Amino acid sequence: SGYLSNRSFGGVLVSRTFYARGQTGQQLLMATYQAMMKQIKRGTLTQFNRHEILDFVIVDGKARGVIARNLVTGEISRHSAHAVVLGTGGFGKIYYLSTLAMNSNGSATWRAHKKGAYFANPSWTQIHPTALPQAGDHQSKLTLMSESLRNDGRIWVPLKKDDERLPNDIPDEDRDYYLERRYPAFGNLVPRDVASRAAKERMDAGHGVGKLKNAVYLDFRTAINKLGIDLIKERYGNLFTMYKKITGIDAYKEPMKISPAAHFSMGGLWVDYELGTTIPGLYAVGEANFADHGANRLGANSLLQASVDGNFVLPNTISNFLAKEIRTGPIPTDTPEFDKAEQDVKDLLDKLLAIKGKTPVDRIHRALGKIMFKEVAMARNEKGLIWAIEEIKKLREQFWTDVAITGDANGMNSDL
Repeated sequence: SGYLSNRSFGGVLVSRTFYARGQTGQQLLMATYQAMMKQIKRGTLTQFNRHEILDFVIVDGKARGVIARNLVTGEISRHSAHAVVLGTGGFGKIYYLSTLAMNSNGSATWRAHKKGAYFANPSWTQIHPTALPQAGDHQSKLTLMSESLRNDGRIWVPLKKDDERLPNDIPDEDRDYYLERRYPAFGNLVPRDVASRAAKERMDAGHGVGKLKNAVYLDFRTAINKLGIDLIKERYGNLFTMYKKITGIDAYKEPMKISPAAHFSMGGLWVDYELGTTIPGLYAVGEANFADHGANRLGANSLLQASVDGNFVLPNTISNFLAKEIRTGPIPTDTPEFDKAEQDVKDLLDKLLAIKGKTPVDRIHRALGKIMFKEVAMARNEKGLIWAIEEIKKLREQFWTDVAITGDANGMNSDL
């Protein structure tokens, strides 16, 4: 109809969020890519695909560049600038299974911290309540289903423990719509942390569903009966199609299975109101910083933060730093600071390759994720955190004495 559509998200009782079906993030990403490619075509921007930052270069106390590695060829390169901006996302991959891509591992912000940038609120990580559950140990990533589904979907588990009946065979009197029961004001739109904790509690109590008993149901039967299947298709059709493609289940006829999964980092590099870190000339935008969300980000606010940081704040604040650099001239890369940073990178790669242990990197990462998700995720207590710290110390020792990194540094090497 040409009008903007808006709806509620978890933790909000008003329709505050504008959206594009279940593809809002994708649409913003496409717009960003289009704007970037326009600048590349004009020659004002140079793109380095498949490169990873391995260190930052600090000259006279200011961030003046990075040392990067080409992930395809293994080549180490130096890149200089008057200022460095990080838009590298969060650190949810510490849980191994998350909604993030494997390369979205938070390594850039961690390396900035190691160089002296302050880190703020690292304990604030969000476990999203509507991801597809883990199907087996072969997985390295979980698929996120949009939180918008909780507008019309009802979350429930069987009242009886270890109920093996198919969901459509379980009548309403044998179902526990536990969010509606516990939080009648918000119902299924409780904040994400509340929904995830409640799901884990129900699963731990023996009411989980699916082969691994690691999921709860998200049911659209009531909404379809009330609103009609055509309206539900209009709102969520692409999500239902994706769900069927992955699981083989038609969610118009049978409830979805969902499960909590690590998703977003509210913590990150400390920044001031101009998005500058504690290292002059180093800026962090979006999920890479800690700035906007408190302990529990509301739905769609990550897209809002990315838009505000990148479109409104940084372009108007980084100029305050660059104004003082007008007479600086080009930053050379043949300086002692760049020499040392590159040598440190090469020394670290050599050190890792020289361990020649027997434990695959993936196995250590998976073990870390299990420790983190068990005791450092939705619910935490002193006993569990003390246990987790000791287990992580053991894992760290195992890594530096027995990690197995195959191949070498002179080409593509996913272990590195």
